[in-house]
Amino acid sequence: MDVTKSSTTSGDAGRESARSPLSRWTVPVVAFIVLSAAVLTLVALWQWIDGLTLASADKKAAAQLDAVKVAASIAVGGGGLFALYLAARRLRIQELELAQRERVQAHVEAESEHNQRHADRVAADARTDAAARLLTELYAKSVEQLGSDKAPVRLGGLYALERLAQDNEHQRQTIVNVLCAYLRMPYQIPDETSGNDGDQSTREAQLQEREVRLTAQQIILKHLRRNLPSTWKELSVDLTGATLIDFAVLDSDIAWSSFKKCKFFGSTLFMNTSLPRYANFEGAHFFGGTHFVSVTFKGDARFRGVTFYEAARFGGLMQQEEVTFSGSAKFEGTTFWGIASFPSAVFIGPASFGKLNQDTAAIFNGEAYFGETAFRSSANFNGVQFLGEAYFRKSFFSARGPSGPPKFGAATTDFRSTIFAEGIPAEVIEFTTVQHD
Repeated sequence: MDVTKSSTTSGDAGRESARSPLSRWTVPVVAFIVLSAAVLTLVALWQWIDGLTLASADKKAAAQLDAVKVAASIAVGGGGLFALYLAARRLRIQELELAQRERVQAHVEAESEHNQRHADRVAADARTDAAARLLTELYAKSVEQLGSDKAPVRLGGLYALERLAQDNEHQRQTIVNVLCAYLRMPYQIPDETSGNDGDQSTREAQLQEREVRLTAQQIILKHLRRNLPSTWKELSVDLTGATLIDFAVLDSDIAWSSFKKCKFFGSTLFMNTSLPRYANFEGAHFFGGTHFVSVTFKGDARFRGVTFYEAARFGGLMQQEEVTFSGSAKFEGTTFWGIASFPSAVFIGPASFGKLNQDTAAIFNGEAYFGETAFRSSANFNGVQFLGEAYFRKSFFSARGPSGPPKFGAATTDFRSTIFAEGIPAEVIEFTTVQHD
């Protein structure tokens, strides 16, 4: 048997009995009992006194008087005890009633607090649901605006999405994905030579769309910049196949990116930027000047099959503006139509410009500048065509390099002061001591 339950039941029974009203016969019965006890005591003492042999009547009378006093004391004492019981019972009832009132009050307060918490939760859930519905409606409306045939409406949709992302951190990547998807949509650069009336309306629409796309680019690039109040951290950028105009990534850290098969029109600039462990530019076309300044490729840098139609520069004019390839740098099948410059670039992983498996080799149609470039791993130039001057002066090859027989098309090719840790390759010996005017 549960002792605690038993004691609790007993206590409850005691409290119930203490709080139960006295019967109307209780006082008369107690009075009768006390008086009966006093009378019986008096009778017994009186008879006892009568049985005694007392010398004088005065002594007998005094003894009988004492018997009366004892009987009276019994009656008074019994009444006093009963009165004390009644007083104690009244005090106990008052204490129990006070405790009961306190318990009731505590229960009421607990219920009130519980109800208040429940009401607060319901109100908070209602606010959250309302905010979520509002966010969904605004998002859907903004995305719908991007499908408008009117450029101002599309611009309004872009700025509305930016505001949503700024106010709702958990929506930022989703909205960046929408902006990237918009930039991945097909777009024809306006034909500057078009002048007939039939093409004028089309050209104007293309120019308006150009402004919309520049705005989408500006929103993404602005929020990629580090250490600013408007920075959106840990963003992934998927611009596969996008058409980009005057694309400039400045002071940024990108979590993940893909520029595969992009078309870069105008000037392209990546400056003071950290690209993720997988930076994919495969098959991209750079139609304007391209410059990577103070850029760190954290992992593989893939430039396979890329075409640079104008000058491409990987590095700055000063040592602190060098480009670092932490992983493998893959330039197989890349075509440089203009000057290709890698001043003070650092290739920590393998650098491959030459044939590899089924890949074709890179072609340098203009000047190839690798002055003071450090190749800290293997350097593959197998089958590479240097149609212009190849400048490797003061470069460093930690492994045998450049591996494979590259094709040098200019007598001004320069490997002077180049350090080969594993010996000078036969194909470049003639260029290590050449003197130029």
